[in-house]
Amino acid sequence: MDTVELLTHFGLTKQEATIYRTLLCEGCLTGYEAAKLTCISRSNAYTALAGLVEKGAANLIEGTATRYVAVPPEEFCNNKIEELKDYKQQLLSSTPAQNKEPDGYITISGEKHILRKMKNMLSQASARVYLSVSMEIAELVLPELHSAIKRGLKVVVISNHPFELEGAIVYHAEKTQKQIRLIADSSCVLTGDIDHGENSTCLYSQKKNLVDLFKESLKNEIELIELKGEK
Repeated sequence: MDTVELLTHFGLTKQEATIYRTLLCEGCLTGYEAAKLTCISRSNAYTALAGLVEKGAANLIEGTATRYVAVPPEEFCNNKIEELKDYKQQLLSSTPAQNKEPDGYITISGEKHILRKMKNMLSQASARVYLSVSMEIAELVLPELHSAIKRGLKVVVISNHPFELEGAIVYHAEKTQKQIRLIADSSCVLTGDIDHGENSTCLYSQKKNLVDLFKESLKNEIELIELKGEK
């Protein structure tokens, strides 16, 4: 993901992001100079510069000719994050709370959405988590696993060598790289395959029969590993 695309996630249009990047590289620029350097029409360049000022990504320098200077990236990003936190609190206080999660089988598609669901399940767990994944996938959620351990949760991981996690119970076994099995607090389960891009699909559920089924499956897998002496 390049700089322009990353900046669009902070509320900038592609033209605004392109000019912002140019301001960072070149320093102070007039609208004419920004248009010339980016090959964006002058009218669009001035519109983009006005947008950057409005969104807190650039400031004006008054003089014989109006010039624009980029707000430092860390300052701009931090301001946006704080702004989003404020919007989050306003949103949470003004929308009705969901009574409960649907008692069914929910399909979650896409690599990033599945990873976010895994991280949320690990972050919201209060007693125990059981995770059976390849080392490559386990490493993607290491911060959440470390946090769960620090919170005093029982953390059990089944993964392949050489994965180790201090404070957790780790079993080593051959793992299919794409497969995920995650149980949090014996109350919800996430299972399926994760792949690069949008070809990933997982099933999430709080149904007791499915949770119990996967708990029994993991228990049997752990017993087999212990018989082989691979703990």
